[in-house]
Parts: sequence; structure tokens; C-alpha cells
Amino acid sequence: MKRIQRKTAPKVRDGSVQKKNRHAPTPSYWNTRQIVPVIDKERPGRGHKHYLRKEHLARFIHMLPDWDELAKGLDAVILARGGGPEGWFDDGVIGICAWPRDPHYIVDAAYFAEHSDIFERLGVRSSARGHEFECVFSESQIRAYQLLHIFLHELGHHHDRSTNHGEWYAEQYARKYEARIWNQYLNEFELENF
Repeated sequence: MKRIQRKTAPKVRDGSVQKKNRHAPTPSYWNTRQIVPVIDKERPGRGHKHYLRKEHLARFIHMLPDWDELAKGLDAVILARGGGPEGWFDDGVIGICAWPRDPHYIVDAAYFAEHSDIFERLGVRSSARGHEFECVFSESQIRAYQLLHIFLHELGHHHDRSTNHGEWYAEQYARKYEARIWNQYLNEFELENF
């Protein structure tokens, strides 16, 4: 068999070494604006689980009355890795973080007071433990909380990106939309209580 010597060094042109391989970044929703938002899913991470699926998110999005307006400039919605915040927004990308596998969710008193009406509406069981509250969610309650509150809250940050009102605006935005679509949500998704 005849051996062929392959050239492994890149060329030199005008005194500069040329790049050997393709060097342009691969287009993705992080570096390229999307026409329609992408729904993506990351691994949930150790001790976490995605209770939401892409199809839940797609069904929920169709319930939003102003989705065409809301989606402007939104490149992706990611079912993101857990272990950090419940959700986040970063330059046209919304992340909904994976939930801990344990349905017992411990929150501080201030967080519980701020969200007690949502927990009550969803039928989440809770009990006080000193300065904290233990909330026990079913799978459908986790999905409902992630869609009706966390996703809408982060969508509020996306909607507010030009005026920069901050957390207060995003929280009010989530509550306004939750109230508008609550009955439609119950017709579309099952909500079980313990």
C-alpha cells in the first residue's frame, strides 16, 4: 500500500499563519437572533428533575393572548439545569430551571408571604418551620407553578428589557397574566392536589 504524506501545518500567507479549520462560531440562539423562539432542554442536573416537557411549554404558549407581541426579540425558552434560581432571563433567552426531585420545598418567610396566594390557588400544602416554610407540591402543581408564575415572571423581564423596571415589574406582570389565563389553564392542564 502506498503511503501518502498529509500536510498538517497550516499555510503561511503574507507572514501570518492561516487558521487550519473552520473558525466561525456555530449559529445558535445564544449568538444568532431567531425568527421563532426555540424551545430547548438541558440535562436537569444531579438531584433535579424536569417536571415540564417541551410540549407543556408549547401548549401553554398557545394560551397566552398576546404571544406574537411577547415573542418579539425572544430567541429561546430553555428547560434549564437545576440547582440555582427557579428561572432566569438573559438577552432574549428565558430559562426555567429543573425542580428538586424532593417534592418538599423549603422557602423563607418573606418568599412564602409574597407567593402564598399562588400556593393557595394551586392547593400546595405548607407548614411553618421556624422562619421557614415547607411546601409540598404534586407534579402537576410544580408544572402549574413553573408555567403560571416562573415562566410568566421571566417573560415579564423579557417584556421589560427596554424600560428596566426590574423585579417588581416582572412579578406584577406574572400575576396579571396568571389571572387572565387561570380558567383556560385549568381547562387545558390537569391540576391535582394531595
